[in-house]
Amino acid sequence: MTVMNRVSVWSVALIAAAFVFAGCKAKEQPAPPEQPKSEAPAAPAPAAPAETTAAPAMAEAKKPGAPTHDYTKELLAGAKLKERAPDSYKVKFDTTRGVFTITVTRAWAPLGADRFYNLVKHHFYDNAAFFRVVPQFVVQFGISANPAVTSAWKHTEIKDDPVTQSNKRGAIVFATAGPNTRTTQVFINLKDNARLDGMGFAPFGVVDGSGMNVVEMMYEGYGDNAGPDQDQLERQGDPYLRKGWPKLDYIKSAMLVQ
Repeated sequence: MTVMNRVSVWSVALIAAAFVFAGCKAKEQPAPPEQPKSEAPAAPAPAAPAETTAAPAMAEAKKPGAPTHDYTKELLAGAKLKERAPDSYKVKFDTTRGVFTITVTRAWAPLGADRFYNLVKHHFYDNAAFFRVVPQFVVQFGISANPAVTSAWKHTEIKDDPVTQSNKRGAIVFATAGPNTRTTQVFINLKDNARLDGMGFAPFGVVDGSGMNVVEMMYEGYGDNAGPDQDQLERQGDPYLRKGWPKLDYIKSAMLVQ
């Protein structure tokens, strides 16, 4: 999560590329936001837990319509989940801000579409937080609320897809810690971020219709300056977020729909 002071255009480009493709501690980022403020990458400082609006309880996430089957066993064997995705499929996200749907087109990025299909089919994203929301840049999610599940997927990297679509507003894309390191984290572009195209970020789907009205409502107050540390989130899971970042929004369920 990097921000930078005003420097020359060449310096910004070099620093952004180094942040994305170097294996830095706060990994799997799409890129720093376009309003740089400091030259050196730094881990975000934890926010004080003195927020007054509590995030919804985990029990609230399990609404009617959520899966009755416990997919934990399948998710703990994540490396085995390699089903080929349909040429096109839809995913319905029921969140603390409302519902939106994403249409995935496999031809855009086949490896990414297959991985996302297997994650959604086995409900990996259920109860996960939108842990990184950078205004006018991206909404990012994809770290499981269950540390054991996160650990099971940590070394399931897939190769990069060629970039065939631009990172336009509403496009969903896998985050990365460098070349060929995609696992489970994804982000949705909040605006046209064409500069990410040349950095290897390959969109595989897009938010349907007015769904971006919901996506743009995700709590953005923590930004990149005071958001959670990804390593700690991976180790501690949801309780870590509930304590330090109570205003974050959550995915109640993400499921395949016709």
